[in-house]
Amino acid sequence: MQATGKLYDGLEKLYANRWTGRERAAKSRLWKVLCDSFLSRYVSRDATVLDLAAGYCDFINNVEAARRVAIDLNPEMLCAAAPGVETHLASLERLDEVIEPESVDLAFASNIFEHLRGPDALLEVLESIRNVLREGGRLIVLQPNIRWVGVAFWDFVDHTLPLTEKGMIEALEVSGFEVVECRSRFLPYNMKSRKTYSEALARLYLALPPAQWLLGKQMFLVARRLG
Repeated sequence: MQATGKLYDGLEKLYANRWTGRERAAKSRLWKVLCDSFLSRYVSRDATVLDLAAGYCDFINNVEAARRVAIDLNPEMLCAAAPGVETHLASLERLDEVIEPESVDLAFASNIFEHLRGPDALLEVLESIRNVLREGGRLIVLQPNIRWVGVAFWDFVDHTLPLTEKGMIEALEVSGFEVVECRSRFLPYNMKSRKTYSEALARLYLALPPAQWLLGKQMFLVARRLG
């Protein structure tokens, strides 16, 4: 994400205001279910896995891999990362300055690209991601789909770049990726809700594609870096 500006200088305050301690704990439990029941199938235990804009490290803390790396601008990431997770405080535009070129097998981008300043920034970030991926390495994208989210996309002050799955695919393809899996609807828009989502209900949701087609407002894509 862009590393300058008042908004990005106050990331720690912004997210501390957005998520209460109770909400963060509930979100962490749901992410464990998501990783155990779904995302782990994409992660090889001998791989190098990179969590982009890792935030509270809900993904990288819950997967098993030979090398786990997290990058973010929010200094709270340093405290959130589990033992054994390598951390870097840097912007995504500087990704290939802190991560070795062609050293990553799998990169994970959850709810990131909607925060970028525009299409040019998206292509710049995708280029940086491509540079650190090995040939054939994969990028997983979990992203609000403006097609289904609608005006609720603007409920968060740091949302600036609306995308559909078609726009995301186009950006990936012009950046040297091949999209190998695309779900227009996958997860609900966000986990910040007055409703209580149990781990059992989350597992059931992941096991029932019709529920995702009905309630999903985030896209899910897997893209492979071409040579």
